[in-house]
Order: sequence, then C-alpha cells, then structure tokens
Amino acid sequence: MSEAYLLTIDQSTSGTKALVVSGSGQILSSSSMPHQQYYPSPGWVEHDAAEIYGNVLLCAGAAIDKAGIGSKQLSAVTITNQRETALIWDKTTGEPVGPAIVWQCQRTFEMCEKLKESGFEPIVQAKSGLLLDPYFTAAKWRWLLDHTPCADGKLAKGDWLAGTMDSWLLWKLSGGKVHATDYTNASRTSLFNIHTLQWDQELCRLFGIPRELLPEVRPSDAVYGYTYGAAPLVDGIPIAGVIGDSQAALFGHLCLEEGSAKATYGTGTSVLMNTGFKPSASKPGLVQAIAWGQGGTVTYAAEAIIRTSGDSMNWLRDNLGLFQSISELDALLLQAPDNEGVYLVPAFVGLGAPYWQPDARAAIVGMSRGTGKAHIARAAMESIAYQVKDAIDLLQHATAIQLSELRVDGGASSNGILMQFQSDLLHIEVKRAGAAELSALGSAYMGGLAVGIWSSLDDLRRIAEQGTSFLPAMDPADRQRHYSGWKKAVESVIGSQL
Repeated sequence: MSEAYLLTIDQSTSGTKALVVSGSGQILSSSSMPHQQYYPSPGWVEHDAAEIYGNVLLCAGAAIDKAGIGSKQLSAVTITNQRETALIWDKTTGEPVGPAIVWQCQRTFEMCEKLKESGFEPIVQAKSGLLLDPYFTAAKWRWLLDHTPCADGKLAKGDWLAGTMDSWLLWKLSGGKVHATDYTNASRTSLFNIHTLQWDQELCRLFGIPRELLPEVRPSDAVYGYTYGAAPLVDGIPIAGVIGDSQAALFGHLCLEEGSAKATYGTGTSVLMNTGFKPSASKPGLVQAIAWGQGGTVTYAAEAIIRTSGDSMNWLRDNLGLFQSISELDALLLQAPDNEGVYLVPAFVGLGAPYWQPDARAAIVGMSRGTGKAHIARAAMESIAYQVKDAIDLLQHATAIQLSELRVDGGASSNGILMQFQSDLLHIEVKRAGAAELSALGSAYMGGLAVGIWSSLDDLRRIAEQGTSFLPAMDPADRQRHYSGWKKAVESVIGSQL
C-alpha cells in the first residue's frame, strides 16, 4: 500500500524529529530540531515541555511539506519518545506546571536512597521490574508535587495531570481529549505492575502519587484518539503506535524472537533483550520491562541501562571543543589507533548496569605526559563499547542465552570505528540496521499494524532493509588487555572490587 503514509514523531532526549513513512516502509522525509538542555544544579537535567511540543508541530509541518503530501493523506500519527522523563501539567491552561525532569536527572537520589534504606526496593522490583533509582519516573513526579506551589489545592480540584513525554504529546495533539500512555512507558515509572498490567495502588502510596493523576494505560498498537487543534495537522487523524524509544527500536529491528537483542546508541544506551511472553527472573543490575503490547499479547524484555554513551562525545565537542564535526572526530580517532592505557569512565550522571552507582562521577584515568586530545577522544569512544560489553555480559549471564549477533542503531552506530571495536570486544557479529531511524520505524510499524497498513508481522519482515555487518578481528590478548584496563578504571571510580 505505497499510497498510505504515516507521520512518526520521534521525541528524544536531545531533540525532536518528524518523519513521513510510506506504506512500503520507506522514510520519505524528515525534519528535526534540537531543544534546550537545562542544568540548573549539578546532576540536574530539565527540559521545557512546551518548547518540545512547539518543535513537534514545526517538524511535523516541515516533514509533510518535504514529502510533498498534505496532512489529510496521513493514515496515522505515531509517537516514540524519551522514556522516564516526568512532567505535570494543568489541564485547564494546557501548560506544564514546572520543568520536565529528564531521565538523567539525579535530584531524587536521596529520596530513593531513603526508600532503599527502609527496605522497599524488593517490593518495587517484584511488582514493577525496576530498581529504586532516580532514573525512573515516580520519584520525579513526587519531587514536582513537593516543589510546585499550590500543589495540594490543584490536586484537590483535579486540575493537574501527570505523564511521561508520550502522554504529554498525546494530550496536546488530541486537543486535551486523551490522557493515556502505553505499556512500555508505564513500565518505566516504578508505579506500573508489569504482571497485572495496572497501576499498582501499593506503589502509588509508597511514592505518594495520587492514582487520579496518572494516564490510562493501553497496548502500543491501540488507536489512542484523533488529532484535534494541532495545526498543521488536520483534525481527525488517528494517533496510534505509541511506544518508548528503546522498545520501538527493538520492534524496528524485528527482534521478535525470544533471546534476540539490540543496542540503541543515543545520549545513553539501552541494551534490550526480548524475553518472551513472561517476565524474566529478576537479576541484580538488570531491569525488567514490557517490550510492547501488540496483537492482543504482551511481550517482555530484560534491559541493561547505560546512562552516558553518546553524550560523552557531546561533552568532548561542546565542553572541551576537541572537534566540531564527525569527520574531525574520525581524524582524531585515527591519530590514536590505541588508547595507550587511557580510559574515560563517563559517570557524568552516575553509572548504570551492571554497577548502578548513581552517585559515581566521571574520571579520565591512565594519562601520561604524552597523552593528547586524540587519546582522550579514543577513550571516550571506547567507553561506549566497554559499557555495552558490560551490559551484554550481564544479560547473557542472567538469561543463559549466548548471543550470536547484536543488532545496533542510534547516532553513534554510524561510526564504523566504534562498531568494529564493539564487535572486537564482544567477539560476535554486530549488525547495523539498514535504516538509520529504528525507533521511528518501530513506532511506524506499530501504528501501521494498528490502522491496517500492514496486516501481519510477516509483512514487516518483507519490507525490512538489510544492514551492514561488522565481524570480530581483534587478537584475543588485545581484547583482554583492553577490557581489563576498563574494569580497573571503573574500579578506581566506584571504589569497590568488580
């Protein structure tokens, strides 16, 4: 059905992109805009949700124009989004009551530590699949309620709504008619019971989040509502295919079989494994999640979360000024074909799997008088691959599944030097997707199934593009030397034996 078109909103941590996808699964056009990152205190990260929604409309209009179609020709609008980011808005004014607190933000560290000390982490993990950590959404909502003037009065009147970024965009695009989220985003909040598929009253009480604030939870392939008052989009376009960005990438890779896995290299990196139709057993350092709800069934996943990966390269560019373009970065990396013992541990907002040390801080170790900016650039690039190896080792140990390949996507996956180093470290095939926008395609696939553009998963398999493979070539002794150096560098940062 090549005459069918989908508009996919890919709302990520660093920016917003709108893409027009055809019924043959091809990306016909795209438009993107960055949004401001706010760092009001050390470890704090905020976004302006109103700015993001404005960018969504601008990008949507530009992508539709570039595709040479009108919005009346769209079969659906689909949404994939940065997960865990929390906001609260006033349903009367239609405006956020404060900043959106980003998933990276560490301001709720003490709150989470107190709950841990009181023995609540096993309850949270058993029901939600998640650790008690500032990464997740519930503590952020509680912080907003505690630090926003007149919160009690507004709550008593029922004036406020809470959500993650998908809920905000759904509410705005539907003209305030739909307050909903999907299973994947709900499963990242610490409030959603991934076994009963409902908001859990005990968890809501634990975090002090009124149930009436929260959105309705639906499968990822539901038709959530219809556009209304969201020019340049005409009214009445179905909104479907709502799914968190990492799960969307897993679906976009067609990791539909139990044991298949992918890594999405973004601001942070999510390494996600399909674990089938039942949650896997809880393991230290891993979180359980819902991969998607589609076709009347729920698929689960195990995830190893890396807090900082591509953002390390942003730090080199924006804060240190070591390069301005990708070509300059590649030239730097080629100047230092070996790290010469220099490692960057990118704990700018703590360390994720397998360490889960939210209070850890970044360090460069192993420098000598001969260390130059090329070595630091290589150390930053390699830190991404080391963290992914940590994550893969954890997933393989926890699930007893040995991966034969890792499917990859995201901005940093375009760097061939990194992908080859990743394959060398893992000693398996790394398969980069043929299309660059896997989160967007996963959302488009989900929305297209919802509105009948595609009738089955086999239809998706037929249209998926072939990717590029990277095969391991590193000497085993060099592999061991590199990785041992990384483990020692991490140990020096977190101060414990690994």
